[in-house]
Amino acid sequence: MRNLLQGQRAIVVLATGTLALAAIAIVGVIYFSAGPPMRAPQGGGQAETASSRSFVMHEAPRSLPEIKFEDGNGEAHTLADLRGKTVLLNTWATWCVPCREEMPTLDALEAKLGGPGFEVVPLSVDRAGPEVVRKFYAEIGIEHLGLYIDASMRASFDLQAPGLPTTLLIDSNGRELGRLVGPAEWDTPEMIAFLKNHLTSN
Repeated sequence: MRNLLQGQRAIVVLATGTLALAAIAIVGVIYFSAGPPMRAPQGGGQAETASSRSFVMHEAPRSLPEIKFEDGNGEAHTLADLRGKTVLLNTWATWCVPCREEMPTLDALEAKLGGPGFEVVPLSVDRAGPEVVRKFYAEIGIEHLGLYIDASMRASFDLQAPGLPTTLLIDSNGRELGRLVGPAEWDTPEMIAFLKNHLTSN
């Protein structure tokens, strides 16, 4: 009887584990295999509910946790280091296909708007470390973006990013103005106008 009960328990544990793995796989497919890049709406901070990949702007700026990450040289950073400028913080990974596809447009955006008052911060969550990101940058010709990495993925968790890519628009005081879940074409005239609007009003 004891052996029978132990066998039944083992079957239950195995079934539970299988269901958990299946659930994780489904979530991964939903979040990491998003469709083609979509444009965020231009203009004045209205919440866009028609698509999960549209910028959703908050009614009031929201405080953010003091996340930690490193640059390509292994130097430690926090969001506080970016105070004084508007930041477009993009969480991504080299193994995320939509992330890879949108990266050249983020590079073009940084070339267009980057400066003392604005920076695109692509925060990689690659566990393999900065070398894999550096190799990817070289392969596709990224020239204007910095290399930032959080191999622990803790920052992505603290920011409550539901999947990759997730992009936060952060004001010069380190507060979240809004976010976009999914890929986007960051260098379109519409997107540049949208970001310039929040760059000048913050």
